[in-house]
Amino acid sequence: MKKRAIGCSFLVLFLLLLLFLKNVDVQPVGPEGSLVGFAGINSSFHNMFGYQAWLYKATGYAGYLALLVAAGFGLYGIIQLIRRKHLSEVDPDLFLLAGLYVVVLVLYVLFEKIVINYRPVILEDGLEASFPSSHTMMAICILVPAMEQFRRRLRSPWRTPAVILSGILLAVIVLGRLLSGVHWLTDILASILLSTGLVLLYQSFVDDVT
Repeated sequence: MKKRAIGCSFLVLFLLLLLFLKNVDVQPVGPEGSLVGFAGINSSFHNMFGYQAWLYKATGYAGYLALLVAAGFGLYGIIQLIRRKHLSEVDPDLFLLAGLYVVVLVLYVLFEKIVINYRPVILEDGLEASFPSSHTMMAICILVPAMEQFRRRLRSPWRTPAVILSGILLAVIVLGRLLSGVHWLTDILASILLSTGLVLLYQSFVDDVT
């Protein structure tokens, strides 16, 4: 219950940040005069690092690795289903993990349709939705649960390297996305709040079934 309460608190903080972004220091500081909340803070942070194309590409490739991790757990669930011959026999935490992935996908689509602000740089397709950072949200919601799954399911000597590599990949994606200049600072912060809340709720439900 404690994890659930803390997770809900993170989601409330995300909603508060979203509210403030639409009402506090909103200025046309984005490309083509697009509006950005907390304009002073966001502009200062972006100008400090600028746009780093190599980091943008590196985090893109790292994101594919995170998706492979998610696909691996999906395959593991399918193998369990084939061997055990019934959905009810598949480990319940794998259903919860799949549910988390679905929630992330729904939120990604939602924030592509409901644009809070646009990227601080124009890439290939003109103005693109930037809030929250989908790479950051994906990385946290895939790799943090993955580390927990690896701790419980893998034996030595595979367990520790798998957890460490997942942590490194998570850091590369989150920090790389922050410093690459393709998101505003508040985009990254919002993703951390949202995905941390989701992961804590996921973990609280896993605790109920394991």
